[in-house]
Amino acid sequence: MNWIMSTEEIQSADRHRVGGKGYALSLLVKKGFKIPKTVCLTSDIYQEYVLRTGLRERVLLELHRKDFKEMRWEEIWDCAARIRNLFLTKPMPVDLEEEIRNGISIPFRGKTVAVRSSAPDEDDAKSSFAGLHESFINVAGEESILKHIRLVWSSLWSDAALLYRQEIGLDVEKSSMAVVIQETVAGGRSGVAFTRNPNDENQGIIESVYGLNQGLVDGTVEPDRWILDRAHNTIVSHTAPERKHWIIPSQNGVHLAELPEDKSAHPPLNPQEVNFIFETARKAEEFFKMPQDVEWTYDNDRLILLQSRPITTLRSDKPEDKRSWYLSLHRSFDNLKDLRRKIEDELIPAMISTAEKLKTKNLMKLSDKALAAEIKKRWAINHEWVNTYWAEFIPYAHGVRLFGQVYNDTIHPDDPYEFIDLLTNTDMASIARNNMMMDLAAMIRSDSNLTEKLKQGDDSDLDGKFLSMVNEFIDKFGDLSCAVTGGKNCVLGTGPLYRLLLEMAGHPAKINGRQKSDRIDQLYQKYLGSFEADQRVWAEELLELARSSYQLRDDDNIYLGRIEAHLLAAVQEAKRRLQDQNVDQVAEVLSQVLEEVDFRTESKGSTPAVETPGYKLQARQLIGQPAGPGIAKGKARVVQRHSDLADFKHGEVLVCDAVDPNITFVVPLAAAVVERRGGMLIHGAIIAREYGLPCITGIPDATTLIQTGVEITVDGYLGIVTLGDTRN
Repeated sequence: MNWIMSTEEIQSADRHRVGGKGYALSLLVKKGFKIPKTVCLTSDIYQEYVLRTGLRERVLLELHRKDFKEMRWEEIWDCAARIRNLFLTKPMPVDLEEEIRNGISIPFRGKTVAVRSSAPDEDDAKSSFAGLHESFINVAGEESILKHIRLVWSSLWSDAALLYRQEIGLDVEKSSMAVVIQETVAGGRSGVAFTRNPNDENQGIIESVYGLNQGLVDGTVEPDRWILDRAHNTIVSHTAPERKHWIIPSQNGVHLAELPEDKSAHPPLNPQEVNFIFETARKAEEFFKMPQDVEWTYDNDRLILLQSRPITTLRSDKPEDKRSWYLSLHRSFDNLKDLRRKIEDELIPAMISTAEKLKTKNLMKLSDKALAAEIKKRWAINHEWVNTYWAEFIPYAHGVRLFGQVYNDTIHPDDPYEFIDLLTNTDMASIARNNMMMDLAAMIRSDSNLTEKLKQGDDSDLDGKFLSMVNEFIDKFGDLSCAVTGGKNCVLGTGPLYRLLLEMAGHPAKINGRQKSDRIDQLYQKYLGSFEADQRVWAEELLELARSSYQLRDDDNIYLGRIEAHLLAAVQEAKRRLQDQNVDQVAEVLSQVLEEVDFRTESKGSTPAVETPGYKLQARQLIGQPAGPGIAKGKARVVQRHSDLADFKHGEVLVCDAVDPNITFVVPLAAAVVERRGGMLIHGAIIAREYGLPCITGIPDATTLIQTGVEITVDGYLGIVTLGDTRN
């Protein structure tokens, strides 16, 4: 069987074997279009590789750890990361490697190449995987080409590709991947041509940048943009960006560089070239009998087509279709650097300032009408910041994933999450809160008189220093009675804070367990030592960005919670007034506004399990995702609502739907953490690793299959929870 084919050899019967991209290129060649020298590795090689290495079964195991429809974006990312690492660490069988070497040695000896995906399902009239599978530019040497072939194969299982297959109903178990290898054309000008504008069928679009196309595709370099009239092939408009950078070849791929001044003042294309590119793309449209998205480059004055595919859109009329949102989570390094500056220099200071301004308002002095207006105002402010959280903070989490991918691609560790150890031990806001609690607990521990007063619920005449610290804590983080950071007085009496402080005081202090260690230093040196000297500054910057991204993944909810707490305070004041008045004197304006905002004071996590008649299935072992190494045993404390946290005892295992930063104050008491929601980047996993606790995430129905008081063993290495005998 011919497993490696030139574009001239490909026939119509080979369409599924060479994929949409490979087949389209073969048709372009036969029609006389100019393309780079190209060969296709058929999907047969992929199938042989995964079959003989056992990867087929390993991939299916990862895909079936949990029902895909129940996975959140964090879990999809994790699944994809584990699969990618399997491809990186599983060597190519010798005869397959020799087959590939023989197929690429003659056409590409001494040349750099682009290694591109060409999935059999992609680039047809019904689906487009544009941007979902990986392609690599300017790859040099046979060893590097072989590595990048495996990376293209692994991108068949990227998080975005998995989601897309699920959305359009493709069978993930039957998915396959061909690979296109093209000689690099180091064009001085590149771009894309859309023969039909997705927003106006009477127009076409040309976009162009100086240098290679990668900057345009990943959003790093803003292109010049021309709108054309399809009927007359005339330019309707030209939008010129501020031309600052271009992507150019480097020794190890490509890099972003400053654009020379002689180019920045002029667009990459003149009007005649714009028209010629559009005419060429229209010929491809006529040939393929559907509108085309054509990627091109100029080699001196010669127009070269790199690929052509049907124009499809990821937009959908279905409100549940989140493919576009998932794709937006993937950001380039430069995009993430800009996002970091915006978050750290603008958004976080603005959130802090907003919370401080809201705190100055005396709600008790407001009239009912003014209080209702204040609630609406605070609801709008909170809503705006929630939208900002999803639009800015969530995409910034990709900084961790980008670092993890670079680390794994470079180091090839057996553990795909080894890189996480370089990100822990940060100055998280939730850690600062917990440290304040432990300082207060230490004061209680050393003062028997204070201990007895708090046990008896007598908070009168407390030590001045202790009371001052308590007030400072409540001012920053609330009294822990509410499901939002900074919330106060959601329950009456002594309150959860004193109960938890007494519990902490009764046991030795626990500090976050991920302190700086020789192992961390070794990982750091191994990471930096894997880069050439001229790349180490970039590698260090990427690590620092990932640490910032990792910390913010926890901190953002603390900042957001403080704003939400002021909305809660206004709602509580309205409810207090309504309870204090007679029915016939109820202020309608307050009742109405409370119905409009529908604000809940309890956690939005899981709800209590409903008992159903009949027999009950008793699980013995539950399987999830290992998210924090270690083994621990303890009684389960199942947290169904925020108020359950006040009863947490030292040495218990925290079991919940999802830990969020507003409840992580009990983690210093916990022996381990178990969550229904999955992912290495969810808050419970992050805080558990900060304290060195075993953690398992992604256990379906964890809060119903595990009961409070049952002794469980948590194996954070394998992701297994073993339940003790629950029979009476």
